[in-house]
Amino acid sequence: MALAPAAAHADKARDTLVYASDTEAENVGPYHNNVREGVIIARHAFDNLIFHDLATGKYEPQLATDWTWVDPQTLDLTIRKGVTFHNGDPLTADDVVFTLNWAVSPEAKVVTKQNVAWIKSAEKIGDDKVRIHLNGPFPAAIEYLSGPVVIYPQKYFEKVGLDGFAKAPVGSGPYKITAVTPGKGVTMEKNTSYWKGSPLGQPSIGKLVFRIIPDQETQIAELMTGGVDWIWRVQADQAKQLGAVPNLTVLAAETMRVGFLQLDAQGVSPGSEPLKDVRVRQAIAYAIDRKAMLDNLVRGGARLMNSACFIDQFGCTDKGVPRYDYDPAKAKKLLAEAGYPNGFSIDLYAYREREYAEAVIGYLDAVGIKAKLNFLKYGAMREMARAGKTPITFQTWGSFSVADASAFTGVWFKGDADDRARDQQVTDMLKKADTTVETEARLAAYAEALKVIAERAYLVPLFSYSSNYAFTSDLVFSSQPDELPRFFQARWK
Repeated sequence: MALAPAAAHADKARDTLVYASDTEAENVGPYHNNVREGVIIARHAFDNLIFHDLATGKYEPQLATDWTWVDPQTLDLTIRKGVTFHNGDPLTADDVVFTLNWAVSPEAKVVTKQNVAWIKSAEKIGDDKVRIHLNGPFPAAIEYLSGPVVIYPQKYFEKVGLDGFAKAPVGSGPYKITAVTPGKGVTMEKNTSYWKGSPLGQPSIGKLVFRIIPDQETQIAELMTGGVDWIWRVQADQAKQLGAVPNLTVLAAETMRVGFLQLDAQGVSPGSEPLKDVRVRQAIAYAIDRKAMLDNLVRGGARLMNSACFIDQFGCTDKGVPRYDYDPAKAKKLLAEAGYPNGFSIDLYAYREREYAEAVIGYLDAVGIKAKLNFLKYGAMREMARAGKTPITFQTWGSFSVADASAFTGVWFKGDADDRARDQQVTDMLKKADTTVETEARLAAYAEALKVIAERAYLVPLFSYSSNYAFTSDLVFSSQPDELPRFFQARWK
């Protein structure tokens, strides 16, 4: 990459922040998207009932001015008055009740069921009062209400339907979506009527333009010539080079995202028969030099992960969990014991950081496993995995930025569409962990489940992801560990 001084960024003059990423949100409606780009858009266009202050760890009022646990399965909230949606409709308790009941209804077909599966129903118990009935005790409910659970406008949604809402979403957040262009991106404008006193603050920048640019070299070229103002997931070597470019700022930070190999332990996908043997799955874990990948490819403060969760989430622990340190000789021995002394051929599917997937394939090849890379867009890969067609899937998961192990482990092991193990014992253990109210007992329940998952090697945890951000020095921007760039808090110098 030839480095030259960056051109002047004209977008500051137009009060327009152009940011780019390589992945398109399949659906801008928050309940029908589980890619990070869609999560970011949702946090700008929609409000939550509760706000989680990462700096203090405290939960504060947002759309709900207060909340009270009636009992472990009943939560009452008071809904803030004076908030309006982007189309001018007032946000009321009726919208909250509608959204929650719709999200758990069969017709909603929410993409990540774990986000709302704890909700049984909601009812209006007063002019501004809402009661949420839970399916069972769920101590993480407040965390979910501060994250993936957002509020829709009932009248507008019922008028346009799910498809219409995806094309023209309406929320109540600091930015309103003004255009959704498939294959190109999303445009948002500052909500000048955003309610005063929001813990998100008042947005400063007038317009946000999200551009889809699949190739990172093109992203970098656009950044250096002023076509875009902000990019992320810059490879470590390129980030170092960009740090020397005048008028650009580079930040590096660990995120909650974890990369892992999901193994078809049921053996239902084509060519996955060997994966039914736990020794083969363990061999795959021993075959990969995760430390070398971390040091040479990932970098930026990322850490090795040994459990099926992000280590800083509540409930996540790697104490007592089996470790699979790099040991190719042990991997070969296990393969031979399982009846594969010469290895076997298999397909591996991935959707991002191709170089990471290729490194994994190299390590597997060294112990005799010939893996063929199938590199797809995320939506296509996810649907193939859910249909039982991917033997090994290189997954990443950012937990919707929910700081609770249920948002990671529960997604992959509680019998829903993404569960490739279908181990009822593990599912039961996680249901117990999710619904245990007493803190120490809940932590112990998660520890037990995580140990079993690791022993049976249903997935191979690799590492947390670091994210390198590069942006014009005209921009005041700070990163957060939850992988949510907060452009509503950014401003021009």
